Amino acid sequence: MSLTLRVLAPDQSVFDGTAEEVILPSTTGQVGILPGHVTMLAALDTGVMRLRSAGAWSTIALMGGFAEVEADEVTVLVNGAELGSSIDAAAAEAAFEAAQSAAASFEGQASSPEKVKASQALATARARFQASKAL
Repeated sequence: MSLTLRVLAPDQSVFDGTAEEVILPSTTGQVGILPGHVTMLAALDTGVMRLRSAGAWSTIALMGGFAEVEADEVTVLVNGAELGSSIDAAAAEAAFEAAQSAAASFEGQASSPEKVKASQALATARARFQASKAL
């Protein structure tokens, strides 16, 4: 048995195929989906989705959204997404380090729009960097 998986961003269909297993970064923690999973709707955080297809694992960086599981069909609607295999690992690492420095400069300060933007940029850079690494 397998799952039908669709990952959709506003500007593109990132993945449309089958998978034996999917691990999603929900806002309450990692959620594993296998065939026969109960119907579910989950809010997704910025993070890395992992999927096993044809026995091999691959990754997709997700930029927040929602996932619906129903009758062995998983539909993931996100604000943005990138296949891990299409991300330049060196560039992603450099962007992650830069985002860490930017976020650290706001440490101990009161919340501000700039601090929130730096935190969001760090989460996005972390997801891209983690997705770019081989499993």
